[in-house]
Formats: sequence, structure tokens, C-alpha cells
Amino acid sequence: MKSTRPIKVMHVIARMNVGGPAVLVADLMRNFDSQKIDSILVTGYCDNNESDYLDEVATDLKAIRLPGLGRSISPLKDVNAFFLLLHEIWKFEPDVIHTHTAKAGVLGRVAGLVAAPRARRVHTFHGHLLHGYFGSGKTQIVIFVEKLLALFTARLIAIGNSVKRDLLEVGVGREPKYEVIFPGLQLLQIHPKLKARKQLGLESDKKYFVFVGRLTQIKRPDRLLDIARFLKLNYPDTHILIAGAGELLANIKDKSDSEGLPMTFLGWRNDIDLILSAADIAILCSDNEGIPLTLIQAAQAGLPIISTDVGSVSDIVSHGVNGLLTETTSDGLISAAKSLLDSASMRDDFGKAGQKRAHQYFTSEAMVKRHERLYSQIL
Repeated sequence: MKSTRPIKVMHVIARMNVGGPAVLVADLMRNFDSQKIDSILVTGYCDNNESDYLDEVATDLKAIRLPGLGRSISPLKDVNAFFLLLHEIWKFEPDVIHTHTAKAGVLGRVAGLVAAPRARRVHTFHGHLLHGYFGSGKTQIVIFVEKLLALFTARLIAIGNSVKRDLLEVGVGREPKYEVIFPGLQLLQIHPKLKARKQLGLESDKKYFVFVGRLTQIKRPDRLLDIARFLKLNYPDTHILIAGAGELLANIKDKSDSEGLPMTFLGWRNDIDLILSAADIAILCSDNEGIPLTLIQAAQAGLPIISTDVGSVSDIVSHGVNGLLTETTSDGLISAAKSLLDSASMRDDFGKAGQKRAHQYFTSEAMVKRHERLYSQIL
């Protein structure tokens, strides 16, 4: 498409809950070259137990809110959201409809076919629902729907190589339709460790693990309890900081309190830079991931990383270089934690290598330019 006007891009995401997809979408919206891209954001509402990124952090962004577009599945509300989405597409007349997250990917692409068949449809897989979410029957339904939608999608973006491989293995789309675009983040502000600990009321001489993320089943926060039990018995000068919330927060906190485990629950925070600056080791224990932004931030902060080897975590963490990847068990994570606690030189080497890797592959500028180029190419 040859035109002197900016490309009109409508971003559609189910909800902007605090987490990776919301951070990336917000960063794109903020940093597109306005002479090249004219973009709007269409989203739903967060659940009651979720924090809304637009309210908590990205207060500068404007969004069109559609009731029923959020995470929960409800046939009546979903149909209503579909018709509201049709109205917004007719009104904006986009050149590109770019969907994010599973539900918005379905409603947004189908609505685009109806309301703007000449618009190009792009969908980003920030992860996938193939492992750890549903039983085999529902998973097969998800695969069937994604296969069908891929036929009517101009480009499929995977945020990591493993995510792309997993989707291709089950037949979602074909290789030429995919593009891997790593998430990019603004540089993290690094604070002196002792100063950061003082501001957070932490002890200066302890070793601190840090977990940043939703306390939900797929993230397996129960494994943090197992690690904390091990630390209590074997490394009494260590502690786990947990920055995040979710439906399992109360349960995990009650167990921690009743057993006197070395864990501090910070809730959702806007000062992740301060928390990471205060910590010594970052940890993630999920059963499934896309490519977790919190680990990119941890690498920027110079932290060695321990994580289960799931999704595209390996795009961020090179095992034995800037962190340790484990099987999806508490024992594996505990063994990795012991290795890092016992070796200050390993922690230091991993931290330096992680910073270098983050600055090389995961910048916001590169991510934005890749998207701008993609929109231009498909038109």
C-alpha cells in the first residue's frame, strides 16, 4: 500500500492486567513514530482480583474499553463485545488489526473479517495455551480454533523461538507466516543495593531471592514455599521477596505465615527497579511461559536467574551463562538455588553476562522498529 498518511493500526487485547502483554502493548503505543503509525488501543476490563496496568502504571495511555472483552468467558457478554468491536472497527477503519491474547485474538480477527475484510490481521502469541491450562479435550479445541484463524491472518508474531516451535508442531500456521520479535523494554533504573534495601526496609547482610509475577496456578507459587522451607533449614540468612498478587496470594501467604517461612509479600509494585536492585537472585518457577519480561528486567539489573525451562525462557536465560534452567520441579529449583548461594563468583559472572545479553537483544527501540517494518511489509 503506497500512501503518505500513517498506517492505521488497531491493537485489540482482552485486558491490560499487570503482566507481560500489557507492558509490551503499552510500550508499542507510546513509542511508534506518529508519522508512520496512527494507533488506537481497544481493551476490556480486568477481573476483580487483578491489577489494571492502565490504572496502576500506564496512566498516560488512552484506551477504548469494551465490556465483555475481558478474560472471563460468557456467551452473552462475548457476543455483545463482538458487536461493540465491530462498531469500533467501522469507526476507525484500520489498515491493520493487531490482536493480542487468546480471546481477543478470536473476537478481534473474526470481527476484522466482517467489518474490515481488506484490513490486514496480525496476531501476537505472547505465549500459548498448549501446556498447563486445560485438559486434552479443551486444548484440542484451542488448537483447532488457532489453526482456523491462522488461515485468515497475514502475520503471526511469536515473542520467542520456543513459542513459535510449539505452535508449528501442532500445526498452527505455517513457517512463512511467522516472525519472532523479542520483547523490548526501556532500560531499567539501577539503584545502589544497600540504598535500595534501606528504602525497602530490608536487612543489609541477607541474601534475597526475588519473584515478580502473578500468583496464579500456572506460575506455581507453591514451589516458592518448598524453596523457602529449604532455605529456612539450610540457609537462615536468606529470604524470598514476592512482588505480585493473584488468586493464590492469600493461600500462599497463610501457609508462609503459619510455618514462619522467610518470605515477604510486597503486592503489586510500581518500583520493580528498586526491588530488583535490592535483590541477589531472580527466580521463576512456572509450568508454562511465553517470554517473561520480569526475567529481562532481572537481567538488566545484573541478577543471576533461576527458572524452570519452559516456553521461551531459554531465549533470555542461557543455561550456565547468565542463569540456571531446571526441570519443572521444586527439587530442581532448590538444587539451582544451592549452587548459586554457594558461589559468589558464579552469581557475579551470571549477572554481568545477563546485563550484556539484555542490552543486546531486548531493547524497546528494536521491538518498535520491527513492528513498524512488519506493518509496512504486509500492506
